[in-house]
Formats: sequence, C-alpha cells, structure tokens
Amino acid sequence: MVLAATDATRDVADRMAEAAGEWLESLDAEQRGVGCGATPGADDPSDAERLRWFYTPTDHGGLTLHQQRPAQQRLAMRLVATGLSTAGYVTAATVMGLENVLDHVEGFSATFGRERGRDPGMYYLRVFGEPGGAAPWGWRFGGHHVSLNNLVVDGRVAATTPCFLGADPATSALLGGATLRPLGAPEDLARELVRSLRPELAERALLLPHAPTDIVGANRSRIGEGDEAKPLVDVWRGRFPDPQQQENLRRRSAQSETDSGVDRDGHRALALTSTPKGVPASELDAGQRELLLQLLGTYLGRVPDQISPLPNYREAAALDEVHLAWAGSTNHGEPHYYRLQGPRLLTEWDNTQRQVNHAHSVWRDPESDFGLDVLAAHRSAHHR
Repeated sequence: MVLAATDATRDVADRMAEAAGEWLESLDAEQRGVGCGATPGADDPSDAERLRWFYTPTDHGGLTLHQQRPAQQRLAMRLVATGLSTAGYVTAATVMGLENVLDHVEGFSATFGRERGRDPGMYYLRVFGEPGGAAPWGWRFGGHHVSLNNLVVDGRVAATTPCFLGADPATSALLGGATLRPLGAPEDLARELVRSLRPELAERALLLPHAPTDIVGANRSRIGEGDEAKPLVDVWRGRFPDPQQQENLRRRSAQSETDSGVDRDGHRALALTSTPKGVPASELDAGQRELLLQLLGTYLGRVPDQISPLPNYREAAALDEVHLAWAGSTNHGEPHYYRLQGPRLLTEWDNTQRQVNHAHSVWRDPESDFGLDVLAAHRSAHHR
C-alpha cells in the first residue's frame, strides 16, 4: 500500500534529506567515493547496486561505521533513525549490539576473512543520488541482521522495503533472571494466533510440518511466482577468498538443509505465489483479527507512523485479504516459519537455526520493493 503525499510524509522525507546531507558533508573525498551511489532510476543499469541487499555478515556495500570518525558515526545513526520509529530504532540498535553477544557465543573467533568475525562496526551506509534534490534519491543501511532500504521521490518517502531485522541469539539471559528478546513480539503473537485457530483453519494454515532453514524470499531483489528458499550459502555477496572458508560455509548450509527435513516436495509447498496461501483474516474471529493487527504492527510499525501503512489495515476490507500461513511446530522452542501475505504485503519469519535461537524477519512490498513502480511512474511523467 502506498501512502498519499501528505505534509506528514513529506516531513519524514525532509528529515531524511537533512540528515543525509549533513552526513555527506562530513565525508572526505575518499569516503564519498565509497558512501555515495548512483541516482535511483527504474530499469537503469546504474541502479542495479541499490537493488542488492543482504542480511548475512557480508559486504553490504557502502561506508562502514569502522571507516567513519565518531562524529560521522553519530550523523550516520541520526540518518538511520529518521527511517525508523522509536521502537524500530531501539530494536535495530539492539540487534547491532548483539554482534558482541554472538562474538562471545562463538568464542571470539576470527571468521569471514576478517580480524573480527562478529563485529558491530561492520554496518554499511550508502546514499544514492542527491538528498533533497529534484531527482529521486535514497539510502541503504545494513549489516548482519539489519537491512533498511529507503527511497524518496518527488519529496516524499516512496518505499521503505525490503526491511529486514534478525536476532542471533534470539533470546539472551540478562541479570536478575530477565531475558533479552528483540524480536519476541513477532514470534509470540504469531504463535498465539495460529494456536487459537479452530482445527479446520489450523489445518489450512499449515503448509508443512517442517520449517525451512530461512525466509523463502531470501535476499532476492524481486519476488517472483514460485520462488523457493535459497541455500544459506547463496545469501552472500560473492565468495570468500579463502577456499576453505567457502567450503565450510557450503557444508554448514547443506547440513542446515538436511536437518530441516524439508524435501523437494516441501520446498514446492512453501514456494511463494502471487495468490496467498493459508487462511485469510476474513475467516478469523474478532479476537484473532486483533491479534493479527498487532502482529502486523511488529513489521509495519518499524517505520515512523507518518509513513507506515499500518492504519490501512484497520479497515476491515484491507485486513480481510491478509493471509496467515505457517510451517513447522507451534510449540515454543521448536523450529517454525510463518508469513503474512496480501495485496502489496509480504512478511516472513523464520526461527530454526542455532537450536531455534536465531530469528529472521522481513517486511516486503512485492509490487514496489525499492520503489520500482514509483520510479517508473516518475520517469514517465518527467522524461517523455
């Protein structure tokens, strides 16, 4: 769903432009060469890099936090905050901080061809085009388990997807017996919802008794009919220079696939289709519909209220078309996957890896990820 260009949506775009401009002004020539990208354009080969996105600890493209002075890092995070709600920013910042926890879990090892494998400084920022100018522009921020993609066209935020957040560990111990679960709500609400379904609906919602090892759409630039889950080894930018590291990743990927129990027919059952699978909200009762709306909020509420499509789903007709599909177990602590799908909406969740303590979640607009339809309309209107 696309929001109209109101004063509120333009305010968000203005804040983005101001923050992006200040960050760019702080960079020297060498940093600009890395931190700047081509002006966005529909079907323009120079725009291909903007459409590449990742959520693995690989090169996301852009200037890392490590390559910036503290003052520049502050400006970078200020730009990131303009594209997120307060809760979204806190969640993203927490996910970034989990790199320190994951480093501890893995024994502070040097992996991925880097001196420090799990590294909270390896988050990349790149601005595409000229912020605040007449031409479209955008920005991308990403690293392990964070991928934010924003486009501004004609002075308004035209796209905020793909929007990915993950958590590894998904659950961590805190002092006093408390636990840290940055993505606890999208897991708990979905499980509560699917377990509340009457048997006939629960049977229709379940696509497969086994969960895939990852979100099915993976990091594709465009989602297509029949897309199936990718092997984990393919969700990276290129290959490792060290053949042994590449082989280790391939083996881990293959073992994860074997452990999932999803066979060839299972992948077909889980494949993405333009016609949603599962159970539509039109068949849910009032309490279940409210749970679904809360669940949608854990995805669509990542961005500022002014540019979130969440209010649209408070209309009964819009919510009716959202379908819930599940795979795997509904028991806490067991591998599971789900997705919500409707017109211009796809969210996916997966928690299977690291003994079900490694969560992935993504919000996408299959028709306008990266604002491609808006860019096409802009080009038609301004470049005849």
